[in-house]
Amino acid sequence: MYKKLLLFLFSFSFVFSENNSFSWIETIPKPWELSNKNLDKHLKSFHKKFPNFHDRLIALNIWRIGTPYGIFCLGEEQGLDKDPIIRIDTSDCTVHVLTTIALAESKSFNEARYSMIKLHYKPDKKGKIEPTYKSRWHFTSDRLLNHSRTTDITSTICNFSDLENVEIELNRKENGKQFLDLGWTSKESINFISINKISDQIMNKLPKICGVAFVKKNYFKNGIVIAHEGYVINRKNLIHASSKEKMTVNVNFLSYLSEKKKNQFDGVMFYNIKEG
Repeated sequence: MYKKLLLFLFSFSFVFSENNSFSWIETIPKPWELSNKNLDKHLKSFHKKFPNFHDRLIALNIWRIGTPYGIFCLGEEQGLDKDPIIRIDTSDCTVHVLTTIALAESKSFNEARYSMIKLHYKPDKKGKIEPTYKSRWHFTSDRLLNHSRTTDITSTICNFSDLENVEIELNRKENGKQFLDLGWTSKESINFISINKISDQIMNKLPKICGVAFVKKNYFKNGIVIAHEGYVINRKNLIHASSKEKMTVNVNFLSYLSEKKKNQFDGVMFYNIKEG
């Protein structure tokens, strides 16, 4: 509990200078402790206090620091994966990213659940979205390249010489089999920035809040590009659901990269978050 308190208090140090209204978040209950009914009341307050979508997205990120970690914690509530479509009591990295967007554009739990369906599942050929295991956006890189709500901006914030490229067939392993039994693969050309090339100049080109996805080359053989994701806030802080810390945390982004580049991540992709 003491560790969670320190993480939560530290989270405000980088936003006071821009918006003191974030201090209000200290006065309300933690989201993972709330019933759906009480969540509705607080979501309405977030909309009132932070009418700008991206300010609200930042505020909700701060509010969610300390959320207990739980991997693969969302599903379709039926079929192959019976986990909830949306929840706030636990989170992994992608769940944190998508659930926070859904909360930011909703004034109730039911609205957030509907928003999550639009975010987390692909439309069929007729444009209809149904939450099924096979229609889920399972691959973050696929979502960044092909979903209008989380659009890749990597190539726009750096020099061409800073980029690396991988030609890959998503969901296709080296042995020709699908990594997940989804009935599809997708050939993609994906640009990313090597961790060694991340600089203050690149960071200064980021919007005040954006998404970041971490590339792991060792995953390419399985038809996967991204190993982790989170939010970059105010061009310097990373808020993400950490498997190591077992909770959602706020850390310095460049320090995190320095720690990870030796044995875990090889590069990053940045992406915009668009309101639905």
